[in-house]
Amino acid sequence: MKEHIMFRMAGKEDLDAIVKMLADDVLGKVREQYTNPLPEGYLKAFQAIDADPNNELVVACRENDIIGVMQITFTPYLTHQGSWRATIEGVRTSSSVRGQGVGTQMINWAIERAKELGCSLVQLTTDKQRDDALRFYQKLGFNATHEGMKIKL
Repeated sequence: MKEHIMFRMAGKEDLDAIVKMLADDVLGKVREQYTNPLPEGYLKAFQAIDADPNNELVVACRENDIIGVMQITFTPYLTHQGSWRATIEGVRTSSSVRGQGVGTQMINWAIERAKELGCSLVQLTTDKQRDDALRFYQKLGFNATHEGMKIKL
């Protein structure tokens, strides 16, 4: 039986649990800073996301525990006949639930949310160092159709 997971928009009070999940993996340990108090940049980023109607920071909850997080950005494009697309970023699950289907439920929820808002495309990126994540997204039907590039500033 699939476990019931509730999805909701994150609140400021969720930041500690969110940053803890972001920092709890091989890459996150290097680039995140989970301290008490949290660095001010996290709060500023949350406030900007929360104020933007085209951004949603979503938490997955089991009872009162936050067990997953993801950000979905909805973007209008002139390409694809002026359609909207959803970009899923910052997907993390709590280490206590990894491998239990929580990530699958999260991505499926995000796809349904994109459909609700009329998006014609859902896209995401994953770090090339995350082989397991790449296989996970491919299993869910995502295809590596483009080569992504970034420049650090």
